[in-house]
Order: sequence, then structure tokens, then C-alpha cells
Amino acid sequence: MEIQRFEIEGPLLIHLKTFHDSRGFFVERFNKAKFEELGLPTDFVQDNFSRSAYGVLRGLHYQMNPPQGKLVSCTHGEIFDVAVDIRKNSPTFGKYVSVALKGDKPAAFWIPAGFAHGFYVTSKLGADVLYKVDNSWAPEAEGTISWNDPQINIHWPGREPTVSEKDKVGKSLSHIL
Repeated sequence: MEIQRFEIEGPLLIHLKTFHDSRGFFVERFNKAKFEELGLPTDFVQDNFSRSAYGVLRGLHYQMNPPQGKLVSCTHGEIFDVAVDIRKNSPTFGKYVSVALKGDKPAAFWIPAGFAHGFYVTSKLGADVLYKVDNSWAPEAEGTISWNDPQINIHWPGREPTVSEKDKVGKSLSHIL
């Protein structure tokens, strides 16, 4: 495993070792001992899976009190994945990092608590996303920031996205202040 850090403290891209042969490939997505050795989180309470069509945008979602971190992987297709710093006292509040996650190039994107998360499906055949969370879902603690909030100014790829009703009414980043 190789760890890629960003200019924003917290999110990490974990490049996973992949073993290829004539049959395909094998990858170990999570190994508690290896994650501990690298100082990565290991206390996950739930696995989630989503399948989305091309052009679908999910997010920007977050959870506070209890906070929730996510370990995100794309198992099929490709996504443009985003983590937005929403930690009120952070010098990078409102800034974001983005990565391309691809099913055929296994990696995991660690998005710690204090970040909003969203992704846009860039592959024509859709994408499957698997993510582990370190705290249970609490509907009363979740929030949604508008995916096109001009204060954040995310440069989403592709066409006008397909978004859920919930995501259409996301709030501005300034409501967190």
C-alpha cells in the first residue's frame, strides 16, 4: 500500500497492491494490521454499496454528532470523488480535494469526519462504489451541501448531473458557519 497525502490535512488516497495474472486480478481492500501499521483508521462499523448510472452525482453529504468518516472505493467503472473540508476552525475550510477512482485501478479514498463527500460517475456504463464508515448512520446528524455551491466552486466533469431530490435542495457552505 502506498499513501498519497494532499494539501488539505486529513484525506488520504491509499493505492492498493494488485496481483494480476491471466485470470484477472486480486486486491486486498482492507487489512486491519496493515492499516494500523500505516496509522490509518481500522474501526469500521458498516459497509455500504451503491450503483449509479453515468452522470449521477451523489452529495455533498456529511454527518456530525456523531461524526462519520468514510473509506471509499470504486469497484466497477469510474468516479470523480470529492472531499470538502467543513471543519469550522480549519485553515482550509471550504476547500476540497478530488481524485479519480477506477474499478480497474484499486485504491481507497479516506475521507475523515469533518468533511463533506460527493462523487460524480464519469464512466458510460455506470459505477459501483463500496465504502466503509467508522460511525453508524444517524439521520438527525446528517446534512447536505449543494453540489454546485459557488463558494466551494467544484469543477465537476461531464454533463449536467442527475441528482436526487435531497441533493437538489442542499444548503450553502455558509450555513455551517
